[in-house]
Amino acid sequence: MPANAHGQDNGSAAAQPAAQQTETISVSVKRHALAGQRVKFGGKVGSGADGRSVLIQQRAGKGWKTVARTKTRGGGRFSAYWRATGTGRKAVRAFVRGDAGTAPAVRQLKGGVTVYVPRNASWYGPGLYGNKLACGGRLRPGTVGVAHKTLPCGTKITLHNKGRTLTVKVIDRGPYVGGRYFDLTAATKQKLGFGSTGTVWSTK
Repeated sequence: MPANAHGQDNGSAAAQPAAQQTETISVSVKRHALAGQRVKFGGKVGSGADGRSVLIQQRAGKGWKTVARTKTRGGGRFSAYWRATGTGRKAVRAFVRGDAGTAPAVRQLKGGVTVYVPRNASWYGPGLYGNKLACGGRLRPGTVGVAHKTLPCGTKITLHNKGRTLTVKVIDRGPYVGGRYFDLTAATKQKLGFGSTGTVWSTK
């Protein structure tokens, strides 16, 4: 009776499953976006194969949610678009499905993509140094933070302006000029390269 009649492996090449080739994937994307914008992902699978299925996924709880789909073209390159929603830092990754001869691959973007909304802002400081802050302490030339009318004291906000990013806390109340959402301290204004008034991207 043949040695493999009862499921035993006789060592023949025909009995061995074909080994899958390893795969790699690279991906690039702008790391800062406004909510509602279409964010472009670009990349390449290392094998250079065309027609491979690529998924762009966003972290959702303990799992991943597919937010865009595409296929590789010549040279293994791909591009896909994701419409950013919500605000804050989003964990995202690119996942290429395996096929008969090649294993799947995944690449998560370190730091993810931060999504913002535009906010009108102004700044304050000179002439007020030494005054008490609504959230405690006193305003100094080096004080970093923002004033907001209602956000709880200590709320962390990431601001982005002219390629500069800064995470600050709500430390005071204001502004009291109509149409403005934040008052930046002088130190915050300087770190962001912000002008006298204008729009800043914010996660709140």
